[in-house]
Amino acid sequence: MDCVKEINDLKKKKNAVILAHYYQTPEIQEVADYLGDSLDLARKAQKTTASIIVFAGVHFMAEGAKILNPEKKVLIPDLRAGCSLADSCPPSSFSRWKSKFKNPYVISYINCSAEIKAMSDLICTSTNAIEMIQKAPKDRPLLFAPDQNLGNWLQKQTGIAMEIWPGACIVHETFSEKKILNLQVQYPDAEIIAHPECELTLLEKSHFVGSTSALLRYITESKSQTFIVATEEGILHQMKKKEPEKTFIPAPPTSSCECNQCPYMKLNTLEKIKAALENESPEIPKRSLHLEAKKPLKQMLEWSS
Repeated sequence: MDCVKEINDLKKKKNAVILAHYYQTPEIQEVADYLGDSLDLARKAQKTTASIIVFAGVHFMAEGAKILNPEKKVLIPDLRAGCSLADSCPPSSFSRWKSKFKNPYVISYINCSAEIKAMSDLICTSTNAIEMIQKAPKDRPLLFAPDQNLGNWLQKQTGIAMEIWPGACIVHETFSEKKILNLQVQYPDAEIIAHPECELTLLEKSHFVGSTSALLRYITESKSQTFIVATEEGILHQMKKKEPEKTFIPAPPTSSCECNQCPYMKLNTLEKIKAALENESPEIPKRSLHLEAKKPLKQMLEWSS
């Protein structure tokens, strides 16, 4: 509690705001000024009047906030908080892949580096991906990166052909379809709800597929009392707050490890947030390529309904 009080005092003193993703630990979710998925947080980052943004998430999220707010100080509690999905798309390899196509139109999932954003025409999130795909020009080859699972699901949902980069998230790829189906035998009335970063075979067996914010809406609208949740288990904290009488079962990974927890998200702690506010570090630096990376991000925000 002392740490929370110190954080709140530092926020007031420094005109700072804390943005946190649903995959953060419960105590970080509770201290955040704004909590959301990637689209919600991008909108909050764009509109905030705070002088300092502390981003409790992973690096691509904090850098996205810096791209949208080049003159603001953007801090990340732990610089090591990367992203396996973003790392699966090295900029040099992506550039070579892109060059194989004549006049391509590139839509990149927001879970990518600033370098990939700068090579893209449009950014999407899991919330608005279908909407963004449908806005792509029909007379150019459509390239999608970096998540192959999301890309395959979008292709199936829209019927729009795409060339898809073969990247993936280590958390969402680890869920065991067999174990989930066994769970459903134990809980025959349970609904499987999944994030579209999961593999297509699992998505096809799910009762509902959507972004973290969409999953949260769904559990309040559904008449079901039990849910098997196939996404990072940090989301369960908000689900239990919204529907305390309902049961939420984290989808089991293939192995016995806690692989349904993102190791990068969990690098953030209250103590590191406090230290970041005190020292105003680690800071996301301003880079020249952010100007190019801002264009597809800004286009997404303008086109998102």
